[in-house]
Amino acid sequence: MAQPSSRRPAPRRSRRPSAPRRTASGRRNPEHTTRRLAYVMAVVVIGVITWLVASAKQTDGAERVDVPGGSLLAVAAPKDLPQQIIDYSGMTVSFNSETHEPNWVAWELLGSETTGLHARESQFSVDENVKGCATPADYRRSGYDRGHMAPAGDMKWSRQSMRESFLMTNICPQAGELNRGAWQKLEEKCRQRAEVDSAVIIVCGPVFRKGEAVERIGETGVAVPRQFFKVVLSPYADPPVAIGFLMPNGPVVGGMQRCAVPVDSVEAVTGYDFFAALPDDVEAAVESQCNFARWSRSPKPRK
Repeated sequence: MAQPSSRRPAPRRSRRPSAPRRTASGRRNPEHTTRRLAYVMAVVVIGVITWLVASAKQTDGAERVDVPGGSLLAVAAPKDLPQQIIDYSGMTVSFNSETHEPNWVAWELLGSETTGLHARESQFSVDENVKGCATPADYRRSGYDRGHMAPAGDMKWSRQSMRESFLMTNICPQAGELNRGAWQKLEEKCRQRAEVDSAVIIVCGPVFRKGEAVERIGETGVAVPRQFFKVVLSPYADPPVAIGFLMPNGPVVGGMQRCAVPVDSVEAVTGYDFFAALPDDVEAAVESQCNFARWSRSPKPRK
């Protein structure tokens, strides 16, 4: 399981009020003592008002929930699923040595990370430390794109993360109509949500159903999925909100909105359990809902 994000800025420390000044005789200055008492009372009043406002402020019956981002990257998978968990600098990968691609890839995207100075890489490469990793040549003349799960556009904040997003452990065979169509538009929408909601947690990957025939490509025999999933959580929104997507590996008729589903539906198809670090009542609420119209709106980013 990935560790909580270390990229979050440390909270500022508050300064203590200075000690009361004394007169030349050593006694406390009455005027200063009065001001200090007024200061303390003002702080108490402000604190009470803040608590009352926070207690009363609820939207759709849910409260804001602050959970360390890293703990939300954990995905519970069926015990018989072949997987090797790899923690890269900007993403966590569950790699399947039998399909030669990731089962899922999870990452936290901060709003501040949606822009960056690091240019897109142009070279796909093999992770030599991962058994069963495909090669770029496996995709050559296959009719499929090398489709990123964690997109390069989410990794512009770090040169290392950008390079790692081009490792074949982060790649699946995707039809061009999907990779350069609805899937790319969904990636762009997720970046907008990160800017609005401070951060988003994203998990995505291929969908393989038991018993279905699977096409293979390349000398390695990379499995070609018929479908892909993506789930997106805004844990720091007020209230938290999540949404899921199930997209065919081909043209997406009607766009990404036609593929929007509750996270519960993605869990039913994949057998995974997402966002278990949330309180049970919050998890049940956010995973049972799907309001694409509200989710896709892009108000001004939170300050």
